[in-house]
Amino acid sequence: MSTFGIVGGTGLDQLQGLHSQQSHLPDTPFGKPSRPIQEGSWHGRTVYFLQRHGAPLAIPPHKINYRANMWAMKHLGVTDLVAINAVGGISAEATTGALVIPNQLIDYTWGREHTIDDGSSGELQHIDFTEPYDAELRKALLAVATAQDIPHIASATHAVTQGPRLETAAEIHRLEKDGCDIVGMTGMPEAALARELKMAYAAICMVVNPAAGRSDEPISLDAMRDTLKQKSLVVAQLLNGLVRAATSGGR
Repeated sequence: MSTFGIVGGTGLDQLQGLHSQQSHLPDTPFGKPSRPIQEGSWHGRTVYFLQRHGAPLAIPPHKINYRANMWAMKHLGVTDLVAINAVGGISAEATTGALVIPNQLIDYTWGREHTIDDGSSGELQHIDFTEPYDAELRKALLAVATAQDIPHIASATHAVTQGPRLETAAEIHRLEKDGCDIVGMTGMPEAALARELKMAYAAICMVVNPAAGRSDEPISLDAMRDTLKQKSLVVAQLLNGLVRAATSGGR
């Protein structure tokens, strides 16, 4: 039976519907995770929740200890991991407020600790990353979104940039030419580390603003927070449906 882990991003500090029981802050070979991992019960199933940016201080995307976060989730027994990301919209369909379940990504980050392979095993860990998001977990998310009439974009390419600054209009133009539909800062190396650790991984991306140069209005952090507040309720509804469907289906 699957054990779900959920990694919250900007604007998702708490997981509505999760009845908290205890928290865990395991030591890992890579240091401490961003904050204690909340263990709770959802529809009678154990679910683990981690805010990747920490609390109360916010860890910027390029300073997050992704290896410790993913290792800790694996150590707790997580098999299926859903990541929540706040992103900017690049393509015409990815308008502010849209919910996107991407199927591809392009990694533009640099300097991050992006693998648990330190060579000590004596074998190269060449993981297959052709499809960076788990097909079955994505299928389950899409099925719940459709069944609950939650508007969503069923496929997209997620550009992951270094941050913490937002992009220039020229950079967004380049990302569009590369085939990217949305842009965020925390999707990698998280997805690859989950694959190395043999956890199914999928993402729910909330479009909180038009990417640079995609609107005549300047990017407003206050407007982004308002959108996050609204869409986090929809994300919670989607996650609730995912756990409930898995429980009733015996997954």
